[in-house]
Amino acid sequence: MTIVYAHRGAAAEQPENTLPSFRRALELGADALETDVHLTADGEVVAIHDADGTRVAGVSRAIRDCTLAEIREWDAAHSFVDGRGQRPFLGRGYRVPSLDELLRQLPEVRLNVDLKSDSPRLAARFLELVRAANAESRVTAASFFGVALKNLRDLGYGGETSLSKGEFLRCLFLPDWLAAKPKSATRAQIPTHSGVLRLDTPRALQKLHALALRVEFWTINDPSEARALVARGADGIFTDDPARIVPAVRAAGG
Repeated sequence: MTIVYAHRGAAAEQPENTLPSFRRALELGADALETDVHLTADGEVVAIHDADGTRVAGVSRAIRDCTLAEIREWDAAHSFVDGRGQRPFLGRGYRVPSLDELLRQLPEVRLNVDLKSDSPRLAARFLELVRAANAESRVTAASFFGVALKNLRDLGYGGETSLSKGEFLRCLFLPDWLAAKPKSATRAQIPTHSGVLRLDTPRALQKLHALALRVEFWTINDPSEARALVARGADGIFTDDPARIVPAVRAAGG
């Protein structure tokens, strides 16, 4: 079965990385949710993609310099613009949630969490929260930062992890490295291409599958592209638009 990940929730319909957006994605049939996390000044972990609030909330302050209480005052609907160019969710209570809220308000839901910093404090606090919610078995940790994943693995994280960018490249070009890779690294979560290099060819998928890796692509919002990836053997698809992509994946047999 091809897993459909709702990338920041149903971000095509609702303000990204908010509880309503995540709940809407589940209503639409997404198998799992994807989100991003940063550490606040008071040691809390919040679900937000950017390192500051400028784009998402119109607040030009770094997450690391704000407390959770301050961030809760932000309007997370600031950046969402609908097809008519309107901001229909402004002032309607959309907030940046904490990781603790997500884990507790969405029990049993599978999460893919991208650590957006290589801070050892973020890795440690992330692990503390996931363990407190007894959620290691349903939370996959991801990061572009190899150091972030190393920190987490060194702390004994019991859940799955994806490959960092550097780890993926070593797998692709130096497959012997896989013998020494962390056992928790089970997934290659990648774009369809990087520059002129195609990563979505049957040969690339076959090579990664031969290394016992699940291959999951981001961010796919075109149903025809989703169907093609399923046909090639993609194990997962990240999308902003589960309303269109879930039916396409299921119709393709994923």
